[in-house]
Amino acid sequence: MATASAAPRIERDSIGERTLPREVYYGVQTLRAAENFPITGHRCHAEMIVAIAQIKKAAALTNVELGLIPGDVAKAIVTACDEIIAGKLQDAFIVDPIQGGAGTSFNMNANEVIANRAIELLGGVKGDYKVVSPNDHVNYGQSTNDVYPSAGKLAVLEVLIRAVERLGELKLALEQKADEFDDVLKMGRTQLQDAVPIRLGQEFRAWSHAIARDIARLTRAQEEVRVLNMGGTAVGTGLNADEDYVRRIVPALSKVTGLELRQSEDLIDGTQNLDCYPAVSGAVKACAVNLSKMCNDLRLLSSGPRCGLGEIELPPMQNGSSIMPGKVNPVIPEVVNQVAFLIMGHDVTVTMAAEAGQMELNAFEPVIFHCLIESIQSLDHAVGTLIEHCIVGIKANRERCQALVDGSVGIITALVPHIGYQNAADLAKRAIKTGESVKELLLREGILDGATLEKILEPKGMTTPGIAGRELL
Repeated sequence: MATASAAPRIERDSIGERTLPREVYYGVQTLRAAENFPITGHRCHAEMIVAIAQIKKAAALTNVELGLIPGDVAKAIVTACDEIIAGKLQDAFIVDPIQGGAGTSFNMNANEVIANRAIELLGGVKGDYKVVSPNDHVNYGQSTNDVYPSAGKLAVLEVLIRAVERLGELKLALEQKADEFDDVLKMGRTQLQDAVPIRLGQEFRAWSHAIARDIARLTRAQEEVRVLNMGGTAVGTGLNADEDYVRRIVPALSKVTGLELRQSEDLIDGTQNLDCYPAVSGAVKACAVNLSKMCNDLRLLSSGPRCGLGEIELPPMQNGSSIMPGKVNPVIPEVVNQVAFLIMGHDVTVTMAAEAGQMELNAFEPVIFHCLIESIQSLDHAVGTLIEHCIVGIKANRERCQALVDGSVGIITALVPHIGYQNAADLAKRAIKTGESVKELLLREGILDGATLEKILEPKGMTTPGIAGRELL
């Protein structure tokens, strides 16, 4: 027979009564949401949980300063929020990140957990909402429609800041490789065909510049999510929120989070229009495009080891085949490619969900936040593994690079100012047909002497602006 302390508790909402285990911190509305939305099998991102606790803390501090909620209740709410921010009570947030109701389920999950923990701190029994009410105390002056979007923006901002830091590490790693490989001459390629020589260091530096642009874009994107509609309550009009609370809540939240936050100039606009999320997602997608293109290049440049380009060597990370002994695959660039594909798909979802809102509210922010946070976190993690397990360990196959340059007809382009386009084209055709190198043909036919040829084909001269061997003209 169950003891009184172990007996379940009964909670009521507008739908009816439900029985819950006595020890759980969530309540009846959270339970219904968990049953209604078994979608991804995951819980909301930890960043979302921390963000909503920060909002509830800021609201409690503001409300108690204005005399809108009792001091002991506010103190207990703040303590409960601090525990959540510190990583406690995470298992009490059980609703799926993708949910109907525009985030009401997540907001009530937070309200119920904070209320029950506050009740406990005040010596009460979980579920006794006369002590601390999820709605009348924890949610005072708020609506899901300003709390949930603001929590999502705080979470997105948090992961964006970390991703930008990680991209800074990648930029530095690429620049270091650019310096290391600055003297390695290799063939450049356009449309997968031999073009003209380029230095391997120049290729790495070009990638670093692309990443620098991504850093700039993602830094600008942070400004999109620093603007919150807190204080707007249900539709942006601020109904049921004290005027002083509306004025103070965002500064209070800035203080709680340590982040520079701003309130929407028009809270109605801030509640119904979600164009900021496609803007952020677009910047994340652009970064994914650059990363994926770079990883495509890394896979091609390292192809081989005997029958491909083989101009660079990637660090060997694991066996590449269950049937082919000794095979090693470019698994790190491959996983970055896949993360890029994930991000591109999520970008479509974010775009469609942002467009699909109606009238004063968009009901589809849950899928926006789920996709956007997952995209940014995956980007962050992919970049980290790319740096650690690939970029820093890349080696240049200098002999292979030089051999391909020597055997290519691409160097003929540098000779055009000296022997003319048509002569150069004829030489290229003969070299391809006979298998001889361009150098061999030029010397054998007496078109240029060895000293002149070396000056024209000097590596720096062929890989910087100007005419190679101009002084000879």
